[in-house]
Amino acid sequence: MEQNHTERYIETVGRRKTATARVRISPSTKNSFTFNDKALEVYFPTKDLQSIATEAITTSKVPAKFTVTAVVKGGGIHGQAEAVRHGISRALNEYDVELRGVLKKAGFLKRDPRAKERRKFGLKKARKAPQWSKR
Repeated sequence: MEQNHTERYIETVGRRKTATARVRISPSTKNSFTFNDKALEVYFPTKDLQSIATEAITTSKVPAKFTVTAVVKGGGIHGQAEAVRHGISRALNEYDVELRGVLKKAGFLKRDPRAKERRKFGLKKARKAPQWSKR
């Protein structure tokens, strides 16, 4: 399949729990990451979160370099990092279909839909019922 690398950028959406990341990747001379107009180190302060967010590019070992910009909304910081990873993976898959196998094996193309269940009427939490007493 012929690859089209002349496009300005590839835009995709990554999701995890209630977090949504609108990710754009464009070919560049070096890898650079910007999330909500902040640098990677500022937006994701811990090394763990930084590695989750950039995992798709490091795992795929793609020779090209990219400028990654993302607008991230909702959820917590960890869910946001995973949403960014999902978005970058989808964009890389669009960029080069050959990377699909590597990304799929690592589980980065799968949307993790697990989210907190809503609380039901008459219960204390989603499934926890009030204490029952016979008399």
